[in-house]
Amino acid sequence: MWKQQLATVVVLLAALAGCRGVDQPPGDAAADGKTGAGLEKVSLQLNWFPEAEHGGYYAARLHGFFEQEGLDVEILPGGPNASVIQKTAGQQVNFAVANADQVLLGREQQAEVVALMAPLQSSPRCIMVHADSGIDDFSGLKGMTVAMGSGKAYARFMEKQGLLEDVKVVAYSGSVARFLERKDFAQQGYVFSEPFVAQQQGVRTRNLMVSDLGFNPYTSILITSQEQLDTNRELVHRVVRASIRGWQKYLEDPLKVNEHIHSINEEMSLEILAFGVEQLKPLCLPGEMAAEDLGQMTAERWETLARQLRSLDLLGDSVKAADAYDLGGLSSPAAD
Repeated sequence: MWKQQLATVVVLLAALAGCRGVDQPPGDAAADGKTGAGLEKVSLQLNWFPEAEHGGYYAARLHGFFEQEGLDVEILPGGPNASVIQKTAGQQVNFAVANADQVLLGREQQAEVVALMAPLQSSPRCIMVHADSGIDDFSGLKGMTVAMGSGKAYARFMEKQGLLEDVKVVAYSGSVARFLERKDFAQQGYVFSEPFVAQQQGVRTRNLMVSDLGFNPYTSILITSQEQLDTNRELVHRVVRASIRGWQKYLEDPLKVNEHIHSINEEMSLEILAFGVEQLKPLCLPGEMAAEDLGQMTAERWETLARQLRSLDLLGDSVKAADAYDLGGLSSPAAD
C-alpha cells in the first residue's frame, strides 16, 4: 500500500514539474503552423517545461497579440538544461524567460542579458510547512529539518538573516514524500507546485513566503541580449507589448491557454493549471496594482537586489544594476 501511495506522490510531483525526468521536452504545437506572410520569426526560450508560469507568453501567441505586432514567435520548451542566460547572451535564441537574480549573476559571468518586463511582481518561492505544525513564520523553523537548495541565493539570504540557526538543512530531492510523513520537516517550493501535490495527498500546508523577508527577485521575466536590444530596439518593444497583453489576457481568461499547455505537456492537468493561475494572480498584480501596470519594473527593486547579492558575496561591484534592465518597452502604450 505504501509503495502505491509513494508512486502516486511521485507521479503528481512529476506532473507539476512538467515531467522533469523525460529526455525530450514537449513541443509547442502552435509553433508547427505556417508562418503568416510578412511576419518576422522570433524565438522565445522557456526556463522550464510549459506550465502556468509561462501562460502569458502562450496567451500572446494563441490570441494573436504577437501576430498583431508582425511577429511569428516560436516558444521553445525548457527543462533542467535550458541554460537560458547563456543561450540568450550567445544569441542562440532571441528572447527567454528567467528570474532577476539570474540576470545579475549572469552579467557577473560576462553574459550580457537584459530584463525587459516582469509579469510576476512577487516571487513564488516559499518554505512549505504543515498547516497544523504551529509554525507561523520563519522563526518557527528552529529545530526543524528543511529540504532546500543550500547554494541558492535565497537560501544564503536566509542564512545571513540567522533564520537557519538550529535548523538541519538537507538537500531538496524534488519529492514531497518525506514532507508527507513528518510534521517536523519543511521544504522549499513554489506556491503553485509543491503545495498542490501535498494537498492532493490530503496534507494541508502553510507557505512561508521568502518575499516577506525582503528578498524578492522579479520572476518569469522576459529577457534578451544586450546586442539585440542595442541593434533592434523596435523589435524588442513589439515583443514586450505583445507579452504584456498576453499576461493580462491569461490572468483574465486562462482556459484556452491552459488547454493548449495541457495539449503540449499532458502531465500538466487542467486542474493543476487552474490552481496555478489562482496562485499567480496575486503575484502578478499584488495589492491595488492595476492590470494595465502589469509587467512594470523599478530601478529601486533592481538596486535592492544587487545590494543583497553583493552582501552575499555573489555579485561584484563591477556589475551595475542599471545595466541589467530596460524600461523602454514598458513605457510604450499597449495596443487595444
